[in-house]
Amino acid sequence: MTVTLDEFIRQMTGNPALLVTVILTLGVVLVNGWTDAPNAIATCVSTRSMGVRRAIVMAAVFNFLGVFVMTMISASVAATIYNMVDFGGNGKQALIALCAGLFAIVIWATAAWWFGIPTSESHALIAGVSGAAIALQGGFGGIHGNEWIKVIYGLVLSTALGFALGYVVVKAVEAIFRGIERKTAYHVFKNSQIAAGAGMAFMHGAQDGQKFMGVFMLGMFLAKGQTDAVHFQIPVWLMILCSAVMAIGTSVGGYRIIKSVGMDMVKLKKYQGFAADLTAVICLVIASRYGLPVSTTHTKTTAIMGVGAANRVTSVNWKIVGEMILAWILTFPGCGILGFAMAWVFMAVF
Repeated sequence: MTVTLDEFIRQMTGNPALLVTVILTLGVVLVNGWTDAPNAIATCVSTRSMGVRRAIVMAAVFNFLGVFVMTMISASVAATIYNMVDFGGNGKQALIALCAGLFAIVIWATAAWWFGIPTSESHALIAGVSGAAIALQGGFGGIHGNEWIKVIYGLVLSTALGFALGYVVVKAVEAIFRGIERKTAYHVFKNSQIAAGAGMAFMHGAQDGQKFMGVFMLGMFLAKGQTDAVHFQIPVWLMILCSAVMAIGTSVGGYRIIKSVGMDMVKLKKYQGFAADLTAVICLVIASRYGLPVSTTHTKTTAIMGVGAANRVTSVNWKIVGEMILAWILTFPGCGILGFAMAWVFMAVF
């Protein structure tokens, strides 16, 4: 099941609730590109392999390609997000609840950006939509546990594996290049760092772009009154739209996030930045292969922690790490409660 562009435009012009849903969904995609995508290029900038402006342009381009190319190959992450909640049989109320959940995500993500904390928009999305579904259903009956468990698997993958693999990869890089002349190694890792940063931006688009397209498809089917649609095909026009909006968001910047992740947490050399990006890319490829909706923020930051700890534990600014972890812990209950509250408000008003 899919939706053509002409059909989508007709639905949107004749259904104000769908129009609001589309605006909010694209707003969340924009905020994700603005606040989350900078994680992908944080190490490139902090190791001075690239300037901020060039890195942002590179991230925007590869975010675009990641959304488009990986969705053409496999849309399993989008399917997981789509099937995670059940908004019930009333299409109108379901669409209103979905709008409320998306509104909660925008509020949460913007607040996190303001304080320079790299929270996970992926987890905010999952929590906000789940909270709205719980409010609509009056309980946990609207949550599909078999899909939600994939979030837990992804959380373990993005934290434990990210840290451990970061430690192993940087040690391997040090061993392989131990006898290489410093000047030669400098140029090798400068170029490798840029390539790995591009790969990280690509996988960010592949993971996060699919999550938001899953929500986009959910909104379109709810607008048609189809609350029981299970299987769907993402149209090419939607891939282009979401990837373009994410690229625009990335181009806005996000220097606060770059500074927190790439400069304040650990001081990295070029080979360490390369190891961190390579680690994150490997973890994200594994997650995408198995349809696990992981946090690109968690994956990248834990990889950096692992790389830093491989040098010495004290090289990591654990105060900054503590603030990040606290924000991660608060995202699920915080954004979930916010989504729940917004759903009650939206249903009462509309």
